[in-house]
Amino acid sequence: MALEVEVIKASRKISDRNAGKLSDVLRVAPYARVSTDTEEQLNSYKSQVAYYTDLVSKRSDWVLVDIYADEAITGTQVTKREDFQRMIKDCMDGKIDMIITKSISRFARNTLDTLKYVRMLKEKNIAVFFEDENINTLTMDGELLLVILSSVAQQEVENISANVKKGLKMKMKRGELVGFQSCLGYDYDVNTKQITVNQEEAKIVRYIFERYTSGIGAYVIAKELTEAGHKTKYGRVEWQDTTILGIIKNEKYKGDLLQGKTFTVDPISKRRLDNYGEEDQFYVKNHHEPIVSEEVFEKAQDILHRRGENRRRGARGKRDKYSRKFAFSSKLECAFCGSNLSRRNWHSGTPHEKVIWQCVTATKKGKKYCSHSKALEEKLIEGAFVESYKLVCRNNSDVLDELMKRMESLFSDQNNQKRLNKIISDIEALERKRCRLIDLCLDEKIDRATYEQKYAELDTSLTKLLEEKEQLEQSAQEEIDLGKRLEHFRKVLQTNEVLTAFDRNVFESIVDKVIIGENTDQGSPEPYKLTFVYKTGFHNSIQSKMDKQKKSLRSERGKVPSYSENDTCGVSNIDDFERIIEMWQYCSDILSLVVRRKVELSVEAAWTSVNRLDSQNRENYAI
Repeated sequence: MALEVEVIKASRKISDRNAGKLSDVLRVAPYARVSTDTEEQLNSYKSQVAYYTDLVSKRSDWVLVDIYADEAITGTQVTKREDFQRMIKDCMDGKIDMIITKSISRFARNTLDTLKYVRMLKEKNIAVFFEDENINTLTMDGELLLVILSSVAQQEVENISANVKKGLKMKMKRGELVGFQSCLGYDYDVNTKQITVNQEEAKIVRYIFERYTSGIGAYVIAKELTEAGHKTKYGRVEWQDTTILGIIKNEKYKGDLLQGKTFTVDPISKRRLDNYGEEDQFYVKNHHEPIVSEEVFEKAQDILHRRGENRRRGARGKRDKYSRKFAFSSKLECAFCGSNLSRRNWHSGTPHEKVIWQCVTATKKGKKYCSHSKALEEKLIEGAFVESYKLVCRNNSDVLDELMKRMESLFSDQNNQKRLNKIISDIEALERKRCRLIDLCLDEKIDRATYEQKYAELDTSLTKLLEEKEQLEQSAQEEIDLGKRLEHFRKVLQTNEVLTAFDRNVFESIVDKVIIGENTDQGSPEPYKLTFVYKTGFHNSIQSKMDKQKKSLRSERGKVPSYSENDTCGVSNIDDFERIIEMWQYCSDILSLVVRRKVELSVEAAWTSVNRLDSQNRENYAI
């Protein structure tokens, strides 16, 4: 028996099932997009807006909700298109029935995103109409065609990206500037595509390199520039230490050009990574006019590298001045427990505010773990250093004579050139032996095992000699340099430069550490005794009690030294300051040379007269 089937004709238009009401007209939302910010394509964007406004107005069964459009935003990442996301939200809120867009590539150039949003909208009974492909997502038969066309659009993006990337690399290979706009100290001419020095900004760049190579950290330099009112390339008045480090690392300042520092992982995610060798880089020497010399730039890189190594040491070793924010950081050592002192602010925001340094053990674990330590005001430590430095420099003619005699003796005792000549002769002899050994092996006069054993022995000996030769050549050059500076060194020491105020540069250049406090032989602790240990091995002590310091500041305000600001980052004006730094640097260089060459030189003997002077005058300079 045949079944009778009655066809019930459709009588409703698209309905909003979530809202439960019928829709006689479609609420339409056109979506327009252009990919770049060129003038021509921005005009294209305006044309799209005008086109869709006219299109919707001609249809009586359509009502315009809004025109959603993104200017100059990539089409490969929908998350970066604000109006696209606003449109999707309005769809989810039930405000839109259909989206109209020019093509699949305008909607999304990523197949995954295309399917994701089409399916999401389809669940809400919202159509997406692609004009060029003539596809309505609510009436299409399956998703196969949409997947194919979307994949084609994605492939087109990848092909374009690959071609553009190839073209850019060809430009880089020819030495052309790619992707550069400007940086501090340089201006970029879009017509000639050349960079020229901006003389006013170049002064700031030179200042940054000058301060950095003298041992000042990025944090301090940034603070100095901010306080001086200098502006960054983009007009900001507040400088950051990261900005300073970026300038220090930039090879453009020595006149070179490195391109390909970063690369795009793929054209879909647009994620950029630093290039650590994954892709080719292109280096051009002498590309443009330098702002700093190559010598200064390389010196800055050396300091930067040492800072990095120092930070990586962390708790494994004492950090040096290149990673310290304040002058006394990691320099102050508690005599009672051996820990460092940390910096703290007392009475912040009040007229009684002051900066003090306290033992870390006493601060973190409690006073019972370091009962004898006391808090010291920062200005007191600064003043004590000034007095200690005066003690070193005053009446030092006998010290100079003894030190210079030992320096001259050091040079006269060295036989580096003779040793170097002998090593060169030994290397040549080993090379001849190795050649004979190879000949014996080729003539089959020795077996393979004997050959490999003898060859390894010769190679080991040769490697050691080559390393020693390199060290001796370096030492010989150091001797030449130090010899040239020896007489100048004598003159510098004899100038008797005396500090009138605390200077961070001087302190960091000559002081190894400051021991705070002392356990006397009688067993009574002296928490206010400061022992300054200099990098030359010499040390002296200053007895400073807090109550005496306060009285001195009140009653003899005109006699006490002037101090830098509380953060100890300021630098006082000292005539011919560079000579003071050279004095201690030369001394450190020579003493280091002595240690490396294992020459028996007693540093204590060189400073015997200083210690004698110290014992005679210590009470005269006590605070």
